[in-house]
Amino acid sequence: MAMLTNDWAKALEGEFKKPYYRELYYFVKEEYARTTVFPPADDIFNALHYTPLHEVKVVILGQDPYHNVHQAHGLCFSVLPDQPEIPPSLQNIYKELEDDLGCKIPNNGYLEKWARQGVLMLNTVLTVRAHQANSHQNRGWEQFTDAIIREVNKIDRPVVYLLWGRPAQSKAAMLNNPKHLILKAPHPSPLSAYRGFFGCKHFSQTNAFLTSNGLEAIDWQIPDI
Repeated sequence: MAMLTNDWAKALEGEFKKPYYRELYYFVKEEYARTTVFPPADDIFNALHYTPLHEVKVVILGQDPYHNVHQAHGLCFSVLPDQPEIPPSLQNIYKELEDDLGCKIPNNGYLEKWARQGVLMLNTVLTVRAHQANSHQNRGWEQFTDAIIREVNKIDRPVVYLLWGRPAQSKAAMLNNPKHLILKAPHPSPLSAYRGFFGCKHFSQTNAFLTSNGLEAIDWQIPDI
């Protein structure tokens, strides 16, 4: 696991010392040694590497990483730029962006541009065994990512949370900062997007909230590669 070098390192230093994290560390290390695990070990903390705590403006919560070869790289919903297929949930996110803000649907699913603008793209579980969804659930990652969410909740300025689907919405109980905005919708998965994700207009609402509070809007347009 690549070490954190930005302000997340200090914010989370207490977590790294706790017994659950020690157990998680050795579990994950052993998994990488004996089987195929995604994302690559150096990419596990990319959401934190790309979006320092002091830059967080928006939080998007996912569940666990993509579990097929050469997709996951540490940002929820995002795949590596050379992936020929855009995952179904991300296709639906792009459709909503097109409807909401007129964004052109790009030819790739690489979302690093969002992360570099202050969109924390956090999965609640940060690793997964190849081709086995949810295989690293309940090993300690949830406790660690809850600590991340609590740190964002402390930020003394406006932040927007995009909570899509029930697992993400279960984190709302942790969010009590009156300066922050919580937006909820069904998950963009093909199984649920038609139940209210389409038409939620979360992206325009996010930008309206940021700009009304003197912050720069997110440029959601992902460029073609």
